[in-house]
Amino acid sequence: MPLALLALAVGAFGIGTTEFVSMGLLPQVAEAFGVSIPLAGWIITAYAIGVVVGAPTLTALTHARPRRQVLIGLMVLFTAGHAATALAPTFATLVGARFFTGLAHGAFFGASAVVARALAPAGREGRAMSLVFAGLTVANVVGVPLGTWLGQQAGWRVTYGLVGVIGVGTVAAIAALVPDVRVGTGSLRTELGAFRRGQVWLTLLITVIGFGGLFTVLSYVSPLLTEVSGLSESSVSWVLVLFGLGATAGNLLGGRLSDWSVQNTLVMGMAGLVVVYAALFALASSPLAAAAGVFAFAFVAFSMSAAIQTRGIVAAGGGASMASAAMQAAFNTGNAMGAFLGGAVIDAGFGYASPALVAVGLSLVGLVVLALATRADTTGRAPLDPAVAAVPVQRRRPVRTATPTPTPTPTEEQTGA
Repeated sequence: MPLALLALAVGAFGIGTTEFVSMGLLPQVAEAFGVSIPLAGWIITAYAIGVVVGAPTLTALTHARPRRQVLIGLMVLFTAGHAATALAPTFATLVGARFFTGLAHGAFFGASAVVARALAPAGREGRAMSLVFAGLTVANVVGVPLGTWLGQQAGWRVTYGLVGVIGVGTVAAIAALVPDVRVGTGSLRTELGAFRRGQVWLTLLITVIGFGGLFTVLSYVSPLLTEVSGLSESSVSWVLVLFGLGATAGNLLGGRLSDWSVQNTLVMGMAGLVVVYAALFALASSPLAAAAGVFAFAFVAFSMSAAIQTRGIVAAGGGASMASAAMQAAFNTGNAMGAFLGGAVIDAGFGYASPALVAVGLSLVGLVVLALATRADTTGRAPLDPAVAAVPVQRRRPVRTATPTPTPTPTEEQTGA
């Protein structure tokens, strides 16, 4: 695989750290500004809304530019957002800074996914994307637990400030390693044409609903572990390591599964999430079961990341860059929706385990939408697997060939033996 993927993975590491570390820092942020934990969850929602706004907008504004220039510019924006976050004087300013930071997220991942597919050897596109997204999942093994622990010890501002330093390093890595790749036609009309395809919209809907359950639970995993499972606050960091390990293992397996079958990967993943979330809700009072549940839903959810991204890109045809960015917007719409729904059921008095039950319902709905999208995919314009897109199937009658007349074997007399 090209070394350029390493630079993209570094950026994904920084983005993954800032996106997921907020879940572990909610108690510290709430205490610092004197707000409730559900209200503090708005820093998660604001970041997600920033992704939703920034992904299509920044992709449209930069569609004709070489990808290396775009990726560098996005990481500069990301770094500036972290400076604003670390220095935010009020809670309202903090929410605004998180929104600003999120603007670069979706466009960066969208451009990275397209570049990874362009640089990958044929038949290994899913694995190439999974290597980029591995930066995000490794962030959950190293960046998020370390950032959570550091935020608890030295303050949440220090954590966000260090993520900004990662942004600076990413700019240098991209400048040094990523080639000046141009993808697509450079035509905004062609890019926007992806949204005339019904399968693109169905894929986005699957992403919003099906992956929304992940953030319904993950946004409030810290109080779930401390208030329901009985773990100490210091133990939360170690459970988040399990989340990162599950996400990393699932993502790497998911790249291979995506190259095998996008459709089967998504069906198995959505069905698996239903089971895992239900088990987590039923067994949340057990520290061991809760920790295992965090590992399990991370593993299953991230095993679908390459597959759902591939489905969106293949469905888009010539509008791959915009569709890829839109996938990130959809993922973070699910993030915002999940954080909101989780906070709503907690505020309603159903307890910190109740978001897992909401996640069961969202995963079931996502599975239904996937089934409807599969049923509707009869035109051949949006094949479910990359191999189908690359090799059109043609039905032909078998060609009859004449049976060759056997050549007689020369006798000893004819050969003069």
